Amino acid sequence: MASATAGSSSPPTPPRADDSPEPSLPGEKVYVAVGREMAEFRATLLWALHKFAGAGAPSFVLLHVYSPPKFLPLMGARIPAAQVGEQELAAYKKMELQRVDHGLDQYTHLCAQGKIHAEKLVVEADDVGQGLVELISEHHVTELVMGAAADMHHTKKMKTPKSRKARFVEQQADPLCKIWFICKGTLVYRRKAIQLSHEEMQEYRQSSGVTHYPVDKSASLSEMWCVANTWLCKSIGEPQIERTSSDPFDISGKHILRDLESARKEAYEEKCRREKAERELFEALQKAQTSENSYFREMKQKNELEEKLTTIMEEIESLTVRTDELCAKLQGEREQRTVLEKRGAHSDRIIKDLMLQRDKALRETEALRARKGESTATEERTMHITEFSYSEIKEATNNFDHSMKIGESVYGSVYKGFLRHTNVAIKKLNPETTQTQSQFSQEVEILSRVRHPNLVTLVGACKDAQALVYEYMPNGSLDDRLACKDNSKPLSWQLRTRIASNICSALIFLHSNKPHSIVHSDLKASNILVDGNNVAKLSGFGVSQILTDQFKATTTLYRYTHPKGSFVYIDPEYLVSGDLTPLSDVYSFGIILLRLLTGRSGFGLLKEVQQAMDRGCLQAILDSSAGEWPSMYAEQLAEMGLRCCNIRRKNRPDLQTEVWTVLEPMFKSASVMLCSLSFKSVSEDLGGVPSYFICPILQDVMRDPLIAADGFTYEAEAIREWLDSGHQTSPMTNLELPHRDLLPNHALRSAIQEWLQTNGN
Repeated sequence: MASATAGSSSPPTPPRADDSPEPSLPGEKVYVAVGREMAEFRATLLWALHKFAGAGAPSFVLLHVYSPPKFLPLMGARIPAAQVGEQELAAYKKMELQRVDHGLDQYTHLCAQGKIHAEKLVVEADDVGQGLVELISEHHVTELVMGAAADMHHTKKMKTPKSRKARFVEQQADPLCKIWFICKGTLVYRRKAIQLSHEEMQEYRQSSGVTHYPVDKSASLSEMWCVANTWLCKSIGEPQIERTSSDPFDISGKHILRDLESARKEAYEEKCRREKAERELFEALQKAQTSENSYFREMKQKNELEEKLTTIMEEIESLTVRTDELCAKLQGEREQRTVLEKRGAHSDRIIKDLMLQRDKALRETEALRARKGESTATEERTMHITEFSYSEIKEATNNFDHSMKIGESVYGSVYKGFLRHTNVAIKKLNPETTQTQSQFSQEVEILSRVRHPNLVTLVGACKDAQALVYEYMPNGSLDDRLACKDNSKPLSWQLRTRIASNICSALIFLHSNKPHSIVHSDLKASNILVDGNNVAKLSGFGVSQILTDQFKATTTLYRYTHPKGSFVYIDPEYLVSGDLTPLSDVYSFGIILLRLLTGRSGFGLLKEVQQAMDRGCLQAILDSSAGEWPSMYAEQLAEMGLRCCNIRRKNRPDLQTEVWTVLEPMFKSASVMLCSLSFKSVSEDLGGVPSYFICPILQDVMRDPLIAADGFTYEAEAIREWLDSGHQTSPMTNLELPHRDLLPNHALRSAIQEWLQTNGN
């Protein structure tokens, strides 16, 4: 709705020669065509102010042509103005004119800053160019400043107006009007007026039949009305016609004036009502616009929520489908598992039935054998041993010479003999003991049935002398070796470890013997013999028992009313109840382990070891003559010995599944060290082995050194056993190991091998 093409908000260019101030005639007014927005026409107004500045400057009229809109924005849509009611259209027009008035106020403020008075004039026309032409003609405008083209189309070579409105005004405007066309604060083109004298100009204007209506400087837009499609200010200088009382029309004129005054009041009231209705309509339109904006915001939020909800529903549907698939798969696996469990249960029942049938068949076979050969059982069992005559026994022992005696107990004496060109040990039972015959038969029965590397070998027997002939054990009993009898060399910790493993192996063999288990029931250090190679063998089976099926079927495997054996080694529960089980041998074996560790007698030993373990000072009670025990081995043996000696049988460990798993690695390690003669000979002969060649755990020269996480080097087998036993700390620093990785120490290994070769030669 701008009346001229846009100017520029940037500062105008410096005036040219044609832009120098120009004097005007007194009473002349300069009209400046401006748009609604000041930023677009500021440069044009500034040019006009500069052009006509100075003394006797004319007054300025800020001219704006209002073009009614063809479409009205209502409820988010553009509605043709023809389809809108009169009240709505009037309200919208009033709102637009208020905006125009506000824009013109900004222009007048700019003029006021330059101390220049300016008036406002708004005309309404469907076409801006046509409105300017009509205004020039009606108001006899002689000086007009307007835009020539949009700023974007301005060039230095522009010499004529470019916009359609500017060209129309230049061609159709009153020829008496001078027009300056401005673009971007620069004069583009000036249309000169026809030069007429004052009298010729008056005649021209009278011939045009147009009356000039001056504009009241103090008038506002609210005091304007539309005349010939032009909004003009109300005239206050209309000439008054004087009439005399003698005028024949005076009386009727007064009536006409009264009627006119009444009509004017009614028009004013109607105007007030219309203005009120317009205000209400304007407020309603504003509320409708606000509601419309709120509605669109809510619709936008609703659409966003619907999109999110759709996405969530799709995800839920996808998860539901996935869940159904997993449930179906799980159900299938459950069904398959049920089928497998049924098959497994069926197989277990079949296996159990077969085992019952096998056990029943074995029992029947044993019963048949027992019934068939019960009378000749002793003779058949002694078929595997040699029968010696009384004279041979007597000759071998030099008539049981006291100097040949190498051992003695309540059950009899043991002599060293030379029988059939072989050194043997002859055990002559005490004839004064009431159980001599039963002990003789028991040992013959057991030792003639079983053979094991760690059981003493029964060479033969003599019924007449009640004597048993065994292989000769040159190193005597374990009791003698622990006491270093006859100044014998103390047992090293490696030998003690191997002896413990030998006895454990023998007990496992006896307890798992088929078809009947054997309980030694008199395990003690004096019944453990040591051969020339320091291999331990178990003897003393006089009070041993064979556990038959009739005892296995009851809770009590075997019951003695008078338990036999050495008091220190006897199972406390066996001593109280007389119930004999393989766990009774486990208790005795625990005492043997503690004696091997400490070298002390069995009396009070259990309490001493327990207190040392509780105080963390086990090393203080270890047998120093055995050498420096590896702390790991010592702790494991002490802990296992205490478990074996538990007062309650059910808390004692199983020999095969628990004790042997601890002793077997120690046995292998000790055997390797005992058999490595090259290592031993070098260590003993030279004595100057570098300390870093020695394993901190085994205290011997390393063969396969490995570096642990603590930075120390150990023998491969020793450190692996340490880690496999569940230790998380360093054997040297007792600090937690950051990891369990082991690295081979090739440099140290090469140095050890070179040292051994050099010193071995």
